[in-house]
Amino acid sequence: MNGAAMYAANQENDRDDLVTLHAPLVKRIAYHLMSRLPPSVQADDLIQAGMIGLLEAARNYDPAQGASFETYAGIRIRGAMLDEIRRTDWTPRSVHRKARQVAEAVRQIENAKGRDARDVEVAELLGIDINEYHRILQDSTGCRIFSFEDPGGMGEDQDLRGAEHPNEPLNHLQHADFQKSLAKAIEGLPERERLVMALYYDEELNLREIGEVLGVSESRVCQIHGQALIRLRARMSEWVGNKG
Repeated sequence: MNGAAMYAANQENDRDDLVTLHAPLVKRIAYHLMSRLPPSVQADDLIQAGMIGLLEAARNYDPAQGASFETYAGIRIRGAMLDEIRRTDWTPRSVHRKARQVAEAVRQIENAKGRDARDVEVAELLGIDINEYHRILQDSTGCRIFSFEDPGGMGEDQDLRGAEHPNEPLNHLQHADFQKSLAKAIEGLPERERLVMALYYDEELNLREIGEVLGVSESRVCQIHGQALIRLRARMSEWVGNKG
């Protein structure tokens, strides 16, 4: 075996080792996402998509970029699962429509008053009672899984310019701008919403566990989470497709 062939074989072995070592990460991410999806979504489908993401991560990982493989792989795995969920979207269009209406109401109120929109204000502007508003928030929690990695994941339609050419410098710049805008929007959330987002996305607690931390019911955590997502959508309106 010549030098080039030996190098290729070693590279292949290294990739296989990475995949084997990080296979449990795929299941962990899948079951974390499953906590806010309906029973019609199968964990096996997410795991299969996640394994494809892990294989792609092992092939494309470049340690010179600075990120650890686990961090890089987590992004690719989650992205592959989100793509699978979007491809087989179970959410009725009415849920998307109501989520957009609530986000627009939040945007109008916050632009007019210069502060966080309150539940009662949004419900009043929409002409619905507070219970119906809370039902919309709960439905919105599972509507098009919100992605911190992908601007397209924030709306019903993916609309990231240059998404078909992820290696183009312009797309990298847009992605960085999205990350900065999102980080700023999250920092500006009301304290309880910001805490729920941190516990859910950073600490990877499920809704029941977050409820135990906050001393509220799981359904209330679901409402707070939905409110945070809709508020972020309203504040990130330039990144969100509003079609459909």
